[in-house]
Amino acid sequence: MSLSLLPRAISLVVAAGILTACTPQPEQEELADVSTTSTSADGSASESVVASAVPVDTLPHVERGTNEACPYLDTQFVADTNGQRMTDQGVDHSFDTPACVFYSYPDEPQAVVMVRNMGSFDEAMQVVDFAAPIDSTSPAEFSTDAGDWSGGRGPVTDSPTGAGSVYAVGKDSTAVVVWSNQEQSVKAETLAHQVIANLGL
Repeated sequence: MSLSLLPRAISLVVAAGILTACTPQPEQEELADVSTTSTSADGSASESVVASAVPVDTLPHVERGTNEACPYLDTQFVADTNGQRMTDQGVDHSFDTPACVFYSYPDEPQAVVMVRNMGSFDEAMQVVDFAAPIDSTSPAEFSTDAGDWSGGRGPVTDSPTGAGSVYAVGKDSTAVVVWSNQEQSVKAETLAHQVIANLGL
């Protein structure tokens, strides 16, 4: 090779090397895809963990003024069932099935409705036992076409509604809890049954 052609040959070799380095290799593309998939999977897993990590004893909380309607329970039905005028309502979206809070004139809510989708029947019953402790409530049982529900009911002195009553039942991995500021637990029971029917639980 003549000396005059040597610089051109060197330039071509360098250019080829740069082109090869900049061109994605199949292995690199595959690794990138796996990394993206892994990240997406991790993201989904994280969201799932957050949803299921809400503690058993977490209570719904909604301040007055939102006036957001419950997605599965009619406002007027709640007012008629609980026997109090509805002045405000709201939804707590921190639960996978939003919890609903209904207000009348008192500072405390007139009714609070919570549906918990847990990982197992035992976990669902932990929610029920938290809301309606066995040693201070009476058994509650009823059946639907989808299965049998069991839990507790009775008056309470310390709850999201203040003094009143609670009706809490579970089936499979689902727990449904209703607190009412009325002492008669039949009102909380009626609301709970309506929730179960509306959601097809």
